[in-house]
Amino acid sequence: MSKDRKDGRYIKPNDAIHAIMPYLMEKRTESEVYKSQLIDITELKKWVDTKNKELDFKMTYFHALTALLVKVLYNRNLLNRFVQGHRIYERNYVSVTFAAKDKMSDNAEEKMIVLKIDKKDNGVKLAKKMAVDIFKVRKEGTNDLDQTLKVITRMPRWLLRIFAKFVKWLDYHGWLPSSFTDTDPNYSTLLLSNLGSIKSDSCYHHLNNYGTNSIIITIGLIREEKGKTLVDLSATLDERIADGFYFVKSMNLAQYIASNPEILEEELGKIIKE
Repeated sequence: MSKDRKDGRYIKPNDAIHAIMPYLMEKRTESEVYKSQLIDITELKKWVDTKNKELDFKMTYFHALTALLVKVLYNRNLLNRFVQGHRIYERNYVSVTFAAKDKMSDNAEEKMIVLKIDKKDNGVKLAKKMAVDIFKVRKEGTNDLDQTLKVITRMPRWLLRIFAKFVKWLDYHGWLPSSFTDTDPNYSTLLLSNLGSIKSDSCYHHLNNYGTNSIIITIGLIREEKGKTLVDLSATLDERIADGFYFVKSMNLAQYIASNPEILEEELGKIIKE
C-alpha cells in the first residue's frame, strides 16, 4: 500500500535521527527554527524599475521578492517538504500564500490568496498573476476560502468542535478533499506576510500544527543605507524537513538572486548554476 498522499510523495528517512524526529517532536510549533537576515536588493530594485518602463502592469518590489523566494524553493527542494502523520513528504507542487486588504484600516478584511506556481513562468509572469489576483479579490471582496468558512462557522459551537476534530483526523491521514486544501493557506509551501506595506519591520511568525505549511516569511520595510537598498526577511521553518546548514545556504541563495535579478527572467523551475 502506497504511503504517498495526493499532495505529496512519501520520503523515507535516510538516517535514524530524521526517522525519529516526527515522533519526538510531533507538533510543528515545537519544531520551529527562526532565521532573520538582511538582504541587499539594490540590483533587484533597479531591475524592477527598469521592467516597469515596458510592462503593461505595475510590478512591485513585493512581487519581485516573491518570485525570488519561489526561485529559491525550486532550487532547494527540501524546503518544499512537510511532516504530517509522523511522516515526511515532498509536496507535489510549489505554492505561495499572501494577504490582500481592500484598504489600509483596522477594520478592513484580510483576504488570503493561495497561488500555485507554474514552474515554466518567469518572475514577470508570476508578478502579473499576483497583480491580477490581488485586483480580483479587492474588487469582488471575497474568495473561495471566505465562502467556505462562512458556511462552516454557522454551525453551533458543539458541532463546530466535532467538525474541527474530524478535519484534523482527515488531515493526519491526508484524506482532506482538494476543495478544502486548494484554497487553504495552511497547505501552501510558503506563507508570506508583507509587513513593509504597513510600515513595519519583519518579525517572528509562528507555524501552525494544522495543515502542511512548513515555512512562513515576513518581509519588512525596504530602506536605503549607505547607497544600498536593504530589506529584512524573517523566516520560521520546521527543522524536521532540513537542518540549519541547509536553511542558511538557502538564504544565501536568496541574496545571490537579489544581486543577479536577471535570473528571474528565466523559468522559475530552472536550476541555477552559480
